[in-house]
Amino acid sequence: MTDKVVLITGTSTGIGLAVAAAAMRAGYRTVATLRSMDKAGPVRETGADVRQLDVTDPNSVADCLAGVAADYGRLDALVNNAGVSVLGTVEHLPMADIRRAMEVNFFGVVETTKAAMPLLRASKGRVVTVTSVGGAVGQPFNEAYCAAKFAVEGFMQSLEPVAATVGVGVSVIEPGAVITEFVNNARVDIPTAISAAGPYAPALEAYINRTRGAYSTAQTADQVAEVVLSALTAYPIVFRWQTSDFARAFVADSLSDLDGSIVAGLTSKWVR
Repeated sequence: MTDKVVLITGTSTGIGLAVAAAAMRAGYRTVATLRSMDKAGPVRETGADVRQLDVTDPNSVADCLAGVAADYGRLDALVNNAGVSVLGTVEHLPMADIRRAMEVNFFGVVETTKAAMPLLRASKGRVVTVTSVGGAVGQPFNEAYCAAKFAVEGFMQSLEPVAATVGVGVSVIEPGAVITEFVNNARVDIPTAISAAGPYAPALEAYINRTRGAYSTAQTADQVAEVVLSALTAYPIVFRWQTSDFARAFVADSLSDLDGSIVAGLTSKWVR
């Protein structure tokens, strides 16, 4: 058992739930947060301290962090995991959906990290943020989602050297396809989406068929959680963590692609 306290966002299902369970097994005093307490049943079973936190609501973020400080007197790690998926191309996506992707996946991360930093400075703690291979590789019909994840990666990579000067470690986790409720939470009626896609319908159908195949061999949320736990304890601190061989190869393609032709050649096949 450790006296270290970790706060995890987005723990109702999937990666967040798996990270909460893994943190409890590792002996962390685990604060598992989620937007709707109606979905708290599974995470309560882990034994974690379950609290309400809506990362898009500044008051909710401030209240939750103040409560952790009052009840525990410290915070040693923040795991930013809360996120939403958005499927569609810019011509057809409502601006409200694009803005929501940014609010949850980017601004929510910034808001929570900002609120946690004073506590993390005091403990010489860590910020570990679950991004995606979509934070390094732009993907068809994921313009809004990838834009938010690219923003998170840029934010965290810029924060990392600054945070290090005050003793706070910063890392990002880049999973590929993961078997979770995340895809279902996109709330997309696939046949309706294809029929409404107009000139993009053939490309969308090809992309969905390809993606279904990718998720048939996806890794589990528990496997991703193991990587998150490694990032919380690694010395020296490692900034970028991929969670599978596929993710490592995929991200490497993008990071070495100076003219963009490698990624364009790869992803263009997904929509044909």
